[in-house]
Amino acid sequence: MKKTITTALATIVALFSLSVYAEEAATESASDLQVVEANSLDDLLQAVKEARVVESRDHQRREATFRREKDQQQKMLNDAKAERRRQELRSEQLETQFEENEVNIGNLQEALDKRLGSLRELFGVLQQVAGDTRGAFEGSLISSQIPNRGEWLGKLAAKMGKSTQLATIAEMEQLWFELQREMTESGRVVSYPATVQLLSGEKQETNVVRVGAFALVSEDGYLQYNPDTGTIVELARQPAARFSGTTSDMVSSSASEIVEFGVDPTRGSLLALQVDRDTWGDRIGTPFGGISKGDCYLPFCDGQGGSVGAVIILVGIIGVLLAVERLITLSLVGAKVNSQKKSSTPSDDNPLGRVLRVYEENKDVDVETLELKLGEAILGETPKLTRNVTLIQVISVVAPLMGLLGTVVGMILTFQQITLFGTGDPKVMAGGISQALVTTVLGLVVAIPTTLLHAIVANRSKSVIHVLEEQSAGIIADHAERSGQPLG
Repeated sequence: MKKTITTALATIVALFSLSVYAEEAATESASDLQVVEANSLDDLLQAVKEARVVESRDHQRREATFRREKDQQQKMLNDAKAERRRQELRSEQLETQFEENEVNIGNLQEALDKRLGSLRELFGVLQQVAGDTRGAFEGSLISSQIPNRGEWLGKLAAKMGKSTQLATIAEMEQLWFELQREMTESGRVVSYPATVQLLSGEKQETNVVRVGAFALVSEDGYLQYNPDTGTIVELARQPAARFSGTTSDMVSSSASEIVEFGVDPTRGSLLALQVDRDTWGDRIGTPFGGISKGDCYLPFCDGQGGSVGAVIILVGIIGVLLAVERLITLSLVGAKVNSQKKSSTPSDDNPLGRVLRVYEENKDVDVETLELKLGEAILGETPKLTRNVTLIQVISVVAPLMGLLGTVVGMILTFQQITLFGTGDPKVMAGGISQALVTTVLGLVVAIPTTLLHAIVANRSKSVIHVLEEQSAGIIADHAERSGQPLG
């Protein structure tokens, strides 16, 4: 029991020592505590007494420190109060000075407004004119020859936007000069060297001709000025030949010479529309466009008519080739038949000669037999003379029907696009409508000439057959008259 009590007291003393040590460490005390192991109650009592003595000594030291610093805290408080009073006085002085400055600024602003008078309106106009002129100069073709005019105008407009800065007479005269120079250069035709960026990405040094502020051309055609990069670029596609053909004359002409030249009065808008217009090559396509893309195995598939348009074009080409072949062949045959009519000697190189050859071989037969022989010879020549004529007629009839088919297909595509994307953007429907109209045009373009060609070819073949029948009837009549036999 005595041993247990001793152990408990030792634990209490250890905990008390740790508490005292933690408190001394927090207040950064220099005192050192010694923990003595108590082997008896007397030792434990002595250790407790010593700990109390040390704690009492520390308390006395802290109380002395507090009383000593209390006088300093009072002094610091008094100093802080004095500083606050000084700052309050200074704040009152600054408020008074601020109010006086506000009154002075108002008086000075009123005096400035009176002195400026109408000049304020002038400076506002200068700011507006400088801003508008900067935009006009940056997009003007004249900037390709006289660059960096917009930077100064931008600085002047920014300066005029500040109420604290005024324009000088030199700046106003400079603005006047720039406006006058723009008007003067707009009426001049100037040739000067420049760097042109080609479609391939390469840059080429060449002479360009600026026609006022309306056109920029070189020997190869029209050029375009890019205001964002400040460079002269080659057009992706030149306008119609009647416009682009005048550029070479303009470049090679002298100062006193008058030449015909296509000018865009809108300063590029009409030229851009001319460039963006679809050509017949875009509508019809190229002979190997579809094959090169791999999405169609027919020529002309890359046109706006699509595969239906490609079939119409191919059928039209076949019809025209057949008609041309028939025209050439029948013309040659007609010429030989006309020559044979003037000759009494039959020739085997023409239908009439071969018919006459049959008569020469059957002079001794009766009239009916001769008539049958000549009719057989004419029937044998007829297929050669009417070959492919019916096919040309079929093509002339089928072509508009195929155009109608393309129209229906194009409208189906249009309604599909409307179903998917709605009617908000007309460009979405443009593809189907374009196919419908282009195929209709192609069908009519093929049908009209093939119809005319069929009429001409059929007339040529009938005329040759008519000559054969006429000559055959004459031969039979002459044979009957000679033989004294009546005609059947």
